[in-house]
Amino acid sequence: MKHKGLYFMVALALGGVGAVHAQDSTATTTGSSDSSAAPAWPNGFDDRWYIAPTIGGYYNDTDRNTHSRQFYYGLGVGKFFTPDLSLDVFFDRTKRKIDHNAGNWASNNVGVAARWYFTNWSFRPYLLGAVMGSHHKDPVDSDWAPAAELGLGLSKSITDSSDVRVEGGYRYDWDDKSQPNKSGYGDWFLGLSIVSRFGAVPAAPAPVAAPPPPPPPPAEAPAPQKVVIDLRGVNFKFDYPKKGQVHASEIDKALAVPTSDSIAILDQAVDTLKRYPDVHVTVAGYTDSKGKPDYNQALSERRAQIVYDYLTSHGVTADRLEGPIGHGADNPIGDNATDAGRAQNRRVELQVQQ
Repeated sequence: MKHKGLYFMVALALGGVGAVHAQDSTATTTGSSDSSAAPAWPNGFDDRWYIAPTIGGYYNDTDRNTHSRQFYYGLGVGKFFTPDLSLDVFFDRTKRKIDHNAGNWASNNVGVAARWYFTNWSFRPYLLGAVMGSHHKDPVDSDWAPAAELGLGLSKSITDSSDVRVEGGYRYDWDDKSQPNKSGYGDWFLGLSIVSRFGAVPAAPAPVAAPPPPPPPPAEAPAPQKVVIDLRGVNFKFDYPKKGQVHASEIDKALAVPTSDSIAILDQAVDTLKRYPDVHVTVAGYTDSKGKPDYNQALSERRAQIVYDYLTSHGVTADRLEGPIGHGADNPIGDNATDAGRAQNRRVELQVQQ
């Protein structure tokens, strides 16, 4: 294998993850105040397209009369068609050194791979099956032959838009041209892929619900109006804010969608509290289900703290705010089995005290 080809695939893998992180930091969300808005994933799962640069190695069939071990590299493009099935169109290449310095034996493979996943956890084991055409080129021959592979793998979610896949298995090649007295070769393989999905993670934020108008002043001082202050749409990036980032001036770093729309929702909440000075609220933070309970508890407290600081820095007095408190991954409002549901659960609520 040419080293520059391997270096290119590693750079492509790292670049894909970098692009996905950039999308997670800058993508905008769309939504509606109508409670009947469509779910974030129309099909109930993440069906965005992805690329999967791959590097790995073969343990070669001894009948090839080549070195026993060889690197390969490749690139796949695919998507999920059901929650448990993905299909990739892929290309990979290797160059085997023939024994006794008799030259090189290059193989370029183009095919389709299916992966069947068994669970919906962040670690997802799967079965792999693929069919392909394999083009062989050696010092005396250049021809195509069919090939197929079976294997097992494990996928791990890293962010809402990137995974790591590790898989191994057996690939059989029906090549009967490269050596005069041999036909068919079986090689074991092990590969590592970085899966990077494209497009923004959709969310459905809703604007702050407008409070009812106050009634005419009665003879006695009225009781505080029942006000529901809704912060849906003010969601947080995965694993944010970090320690030390809870000051109100750093809220843009923590929000999943740091746009004027997100800040406008917080500003409407400030305006509501100022117009109803008798209303007291509890500032409560939440996380999605990823991570250990102790870590999520601390993370939910930081999320509550940064919203608490934003309210007090914009004129809401601290004696009207209880907290900030954190509830970790308790009381989810979205499905923690999906990227969109987890994004909804990374939130802060202003709970009106009755």
